[in-house]
Amino acid sequence: MTNIKDLAKMAGVSVTTVSRVLNKHPYVSEEKRKAVQEAIQQSNYQQNINAVHLSMGKTFLIGVVVPFIDHTYFAMLIKGIANEALKNNYNLVLFQTNYIESRELEAMQMLKQKQIDALIICSRICTWSTVEAYLPYGPIILCEDTRGKIVSSTYVDHYKSFIFALKYLYTKGHRKIGYCIGRNSGTNSRNRKAAFMDFCADYQLSYEADYIFEQCLHFEDGERVIEQIKQMAHPPTALLVTSDEVAAGIVTCAQTQAFSIPRDLALIGFNNQPIAKMMNITTIEIPLVEIGRKLFLQGLSDTKEPSFQEIPVTLIERQSV
Repeated sequence: MTNIKDLAKMAGVSVTTVSRVLNKHPYVSEEKRKAVQEAIQQSNYQQNINAVHLSMGKTFLIGVVVPFIDHTYFAMLIKGIANEALKNNYNLVLFQTNYIESRELEAMQMLKQKQIDALIICSRICTWSTVEAYLPYGPIILCEDTRGKIVSSTYVDHYKSFIFALKYLYTKGHRKIGYCIGRNSGTNSRNRKAAFMDFCADYQLSYEADYIFEQCLHFEDGERVIEQIKQMAHPPTALLVTSDEVAAGIVTCAQTQAFSIPRDLALIGFNNQPIAKMMNITTIEIPLVEIGRKLFLQGLSDTKEPSFQEIPVTLIERQSV
């Protein structure tokens, strides 16, 4: 296999000149550059990219951990990350974990082995102690509130946004309010539950465990929510739904069940996905593409101190409340 020394001999130049041509160095005469390029063509020389990256101390790869690649929420985050990666000549290595801890550990192990330059975890399953054990090996950035920790993050304050949405429903006359959530673990989920508990206490509303619907991730989960509500003697009159996709499923199922939205059940979704606009669902807009962009830039930052970027949300009023 041809190496740099072989190219230098064929072109009649020094190894340094060959290296400069391969790395597109500007200070090479046109004659010597042409000679090297002809030698490359004749020998079918292929540059060892791994060796180049090793010499530069970078792989130009960023790891991105998501539980589900096909979920709209994470797809929009990936879009923001990918757009910024393209601008910076980086490629992405995607890890779909399905919330399996061993798969998340595989991603962090790649960071330890210098196979990627940084790791963005969009939704975490590993414990804090596990994440912190891998911090010496490279940047790890999270999409959750990490204030008080030594891990950088771009995040939405889900406690604050939940309180805001609950108060909005309260001003609309609702006193029996519940919520739909993807999973009951995780920092964001715990903050939302804390907000709901505090809201009930502050406004002297009874806490109804049946008003909390878990494992609501996809459109079809909306049917399950409607079926459960129909079985209740005293159902909620309003729901916060942490995914517009699930909210759209609730609206669609309600239409087939002679169940009126918002007369029988008011809804506030989250994320302001296109389906929320199409179906006139009131929602909390979370700029996921912009969050993804900022997560990527934090991964590239040379700053040793952790940074925390809170992203504001906006209420989009439509016809489901």
